[in-house]
Amino acid sequence: MPQGTLEVLLVSAKGLENTDFLCDMDPYVVLTCRTQEQKSSVASGKGSDPEWNEHFVFTISEGISELTIKIMDSDSGSGDDFVGEASIPLEALFTEGSLEPAPYNVVKDQEYCGEIRVGLTFTQKGECDGESCAPEGSYGGWKESSY
Repeated sequence: MPQGTLEVLLVSAKGLENTDFLCDMDPYVVLTCRTQEQKSSVASGKGSDPEWNEHFVFTISEGISELTIKIMDSDSGSGDDFVGEASIPLEALFTEGSLEPAPYNVVKDQEYCGEIRVGLTFTQKGECDGESCAPEGSYGGWKESSY
C-alpha cells in the first residue's frame, strides 16, 4: 500500500434530492479518509446543484483504500439532514497519480440520488515535490559555513 498525500478537489454536485420542502437546501460535504475527517463550507441556498471548488488534503498510510464523501443539508434549529454519500476507491489513483474531476454516483438507501464531481491527486511519500529535493547527506545551513 502506498503512503503519501491525497489532495481532493471538491468541485460540485448535481441532481441531489432537495431535503428542504419550503426552500432550497444548504448542502455541505463531509470527506472521510479512514480516521481523518474534513468538512466543506455550506453552499447556502444552492439546492440540488451546489458548487464548492474547495481543496482538501489527507495523509495516506497503510490500509487506506477509499475516500467517503457524505453530503449533508445544513438546517438551523434542527439536526442536519443526510442527503447521500459516495465512496471513491483509491486503487486507480495510486496507479495513475491523479484523476481529473469526474462525476461519482451519490447513493442514499442503495438508491441513486445525484452525482458529485471530484478531482484527486496522490503524491507518494518520498517523491520530489520540487521544493524539498535536497540530496541525501546535504544539510545546508551551519554545516556548510566556513567559520
